[in-house]
Amino acid sequence: MYLDINSKAIDFTLKNKNGEDIKLSDYRGRKVILYFYPKDNTPGCSKEACGFNENLDAFASKNAVIIGVSKDTVASHLKFSSKYNLQFEILADPDLEVLKAYGVWQMKKSYGKEYMGTVRTTYVISEEGIIEKVYKVTRVNNHVEKVLEEI
Repeated sequence: MYLDINSKAIDFTLKNKNGEDIKLSDYRGRKVILYFYPKDNTPGCSKEACGFNENLDAFASKNAVIIGVSKDTVASHLKFSSKYNLQFEILADPDLEVLKAYGVWQMKKSYGKEYMGTVRTTYVISEEGIIEKVYKVTRVNNHVEKVLEEI
């Protein structure tokens, strides 16, 4: 189950690409665009990450930061971030704790096979740590622009 709009965002601490602890509550006072994605270096996830990266100044002008989370490892994130010169935090959740807490670890279906995986989802969290919007992203095209426009 996804977290509800107007509920408090669940705080967490995860490692970034450099192995440093990043805590969600450290961003209080700024809007957080918290997006969950399935896998580093896949076409859709790369496109989404690059879209956020290309619009960092526009998000910053709205007092917003971008944080990406996937089940990939710190080492994978370092390669992914370096390959695309990503200038925002991407956090590793290999134990699935945050993915499950935010309701994005779900049953998926592809080519008739069912499996557990990350459902691409973006949460907009207010400066006070309250969930303002939940995007259940089915298509990467124009997603970043839509989030930017709506905040």
